[in-house]
Amino acid sequence: MNHVLVDVGPLSADDVVSVARHGAPVEISAAAQQEIGQSRKVVEALADDVTPHYGVSTGFGALATRHIPTELRAQLQRSLVRSHAAGSGPEVEREVIRALMLLRLSTLATGRTGVRPETAQAYASLLNAGITPVVREYGSLGCSGDLAPLAHCALAVMGEGEVRDATGELRPAAEALAAAGITPVVLQEKEGLALINGTDGMLGQLILALHDLRTLLATADIGAAMSVEGQLGTDAVFAADLQALRPHPGQADSAANLRAVLADSAIVASHRGPECTRVQDAYSLRCSPQVHGAARDTAAHAALVASRELASAVDNPVVTPDGRVASNGNFHGAPVAAVLDFLAISVADVASVAERRTDRFLDVARNHGLNAFLADDPGVDSGHMIAQYTQAAIVSELKRLAAPASVDSIPSSAMQEDHVSMGWSAARKLRKGVDGLTRVIAVELLTAARALDLRAPLTPSPATAAVVAGLRRDVPGPGTDRYLAPEIEAAVRYVASGEALRAAEAVTGPLH
Repeated sequence: MNHVLVDVGPLSADDVVSVARHGAPVEISAAAQQEIGQSRKVVEALADDVTPHYGVSTGFGALATRHIPTELRAQLQRSLVRSHAAGSGPEVEREVIRALMLLRLSTLATGRTGVRPETAQAYASLLNAGITPVVREYGSLGCSGDLAPLAHCALAVMGEGEVRDATGELRPAAEALAAAGITPVVLQEKEGLALINGTDGMLGQLILALHDLRTLLATADIGAAMSVEGQLGTDAVFAADLQALRPHPGQADSAANLRAVLADSAIVASHRGPECTRVQDAYSLRCSPQVHGAARDTAAHAALVASRELASAVDNPVVTPDGRVASNGNFHGAPVAAVLDFLAISVADVASVAERRTDRFLDVARNHGLNAFLADDPGVDSGHMIAQYTQAAIVSELKRLAAPASVDSIPSSAMQEDHVSMGWSAARKLRKGVDGLTRVIAVELLTAARALDLRAPLTPSPATAAVVAGLRRDVPGPGTDRYLAPEIEAAVRYVASGEALRAAEAVTGPLH
């Protein structure tokens, strides 16, 4: 596996996914090490200055007015980390914590934080050893950045608190670091603050969600195509000239995917002639590109925000290139929080329209000749009746998760931090939303595949046939009722892994 080089410049989103999810090793570039060393000299020069400097010789937040004597400054940094490692609740997922640590290391590598080179290297060493600090669900207000989650990581670098080792075993940090040959860091001036003052947790989760949504939104187009086909809908409305009348790029891409996936479908061709009396399909079928396209455009905007954040050096205070140590407000998570909330809305909307398409398959008044609930013997068998219930329950939850977190500021730190972003909460909501959307799309594919099989002897398009064939490796075709939950989970894996998308693309070529 290729190393990810942490340089003075920004990481790519793919670098973050490689390290967070796939365990790619990291290395700090020589240029970054030099920049770190230069900025550290600035901090050390200020350590003996009689003028107070925030984060170097003062307390923090509402306690910033106290000047801390030299002999207490190492204790100041340790106390900061220990007191801020105050998270509560369930453990946060390993990939989120690894993304958070890598992104903090990336900011350290810019040389704008004033840490020592060995402190930055400790983060790289923990990542490479597969040691993951235990971070708890609750504790971040998204301003000053993700304080509590980052503090739990800094605590582990100090050799304190709990971690999961490379095997996933819960161990004291000191023990795990010793086993990996890593020396705990004794924090010096400014370092504790530099390790906890960033938007890395919310940004890491945004990057991971965008990575997953690239696959999910293309797969949602495949599910929509299968539903149009299985419900004897028309592909005429997806024509490029009609879509161009409303030139949203996401809509155009989604419609192009639908055309590609439905190409050469004998089912669609069977009712294309003048004898067909259907004038228009229902909105959930006809307007799929508009709904899916809006989500694509939202994701594109969010990716732009993420790229800007990846290029940022978020800390307070920062060591500027001209040698100043300056306070600022760049730790505020508002830009990231807003797009996290925006994506949660789009996720709920795409799931909602997918559930409506699925429901149409099950109703004899709307499914154009298929059995009720696609059951083998309706009344004796219930078919996919309750699979749609599962979808509906998830969609209802996604609608609740779409309520924005970023407008729900709550004051803290004796009113010094009187407006916060709640970006971490927005990220946690979106993470749940992406999982829910995966499951909703999976049930649509599962149901649409059953319907396409029931349209025999008419044959589906080569692309949708390939998607059905891939699903059939783990899920049998139509028949009497079976234990349905394992089949739904198999479909979830099929969608989440990207296998469903790859099956279609083996026929169509790359989809948008």
